[in-house]
Amino acid sequence: MPIPAPPMAFPLPRPARPELPQRRVRTLECGQGAVRAVRFNADGNYCLTCGSDKTLKLWNPHKGTALRSYQGHGYEVLDAAGSFDNGYLCSCGADKTVALWDVATGQVLRKYRGHAGKVNCVQFNEEATIIVSGSIDSTVRCWDCRSRCPDPVQVLDEAKDGVSSVKLSSHEILSGSVDGHVRRYDLRAGQLYCDYVGSPITSVCFSKDGQCTLVASLDSTLRLLDKDTGELLGEYKGHRSTTYRLDCVLSEQDTHVGCASEDGHVYFWDLVEASLTCSLPVGRGVVQSLSFHPTLPCLLAATEGQVQLWREDSFQEQGDTEM
Repeated sequence: MPIPAPPMAFPLPRPARPELPQRRVRTLECGQGAVRAVRFNADGNYCLTCGSDKTLKLWNPHKGTALRSYQGHGYEVLDAAGSFDNGYLCSCGADKTVALWDVATGQVLRKYRGHAGKVNCVQFNEEATIIVSGSIDSTVRCWDCRSRCPDPVQVLDEAKDGVSSVKLSSHEILSGSVDGHVRRYDLRAGQLYCDYVGSPITSVCFSKDGQCTLVASLDSTLRLLDKDTGELLGEYKGHRSTTYRLDCVLSEQDTHVGCASEDGHVYFWDLVEASLTCSLPVGRGVVQSLSFHPTLPCLLAATEGQVQLWREDSFQEQGDTEM
């Protein structure tokens, strides 16, 4: 009996070059005064907007629908984040407080009042058991969501000026400060690593692969640093950032870095080549905040009182209708 020939092995097609969001597909008029921050939730299906009118709003940005408004801050809301299971929100504001919210009921579950000045940034840890906040008072504070104790479980006070940005990995806290330093707290090793970029920092983030950190600062420069050695891997210029606390982002596959700009655009550069790839004309005012979708070439950009949803050029809406 003849032995059947093995099936022919064809080489896999080369993966398509990742696309960038370059087409505005929707604009949300948020009705919250100035939108201070916009943030995708963990899976990218929803987003949060933080308003100068003291409110926090939950949206489905892909449909353009507002789902709920959260009221409880005494002054402008400056940042927010969702838990991994979408059950809880945390937010912070110019009223010096950090709030923990129940998504479904809209109720404030906890209010943390330890900071001595406005709170710029807030994040959950992976399990949503700890909230980490950074403030103009130069501290990063860690709050236990499960405890009724009003005091932080840890205070990181190494910064010499206001903390503008915090991000978390499974075992690290990354912070950027107006003192020009990026600080990485390795919680497993109990170590602090510090890198100086020489200009007040507005935003920091980890790359998806966990190998690099991206840092935006007020010298109109984005820097990509090796997380472990602090080596400068790339510099990206062309945007304007001299005054405001603007966000930087990495694309969903770490192929591009992006930054908001005071000239009304969002700029994207090739991560490896450091060449300017595109600029998105968002509006006439400062682009206050950015959030990149975790898995899709999809960007949220906040300017003045609105949030814009940008997608790749090949994106087709359901029924191919645009709002």
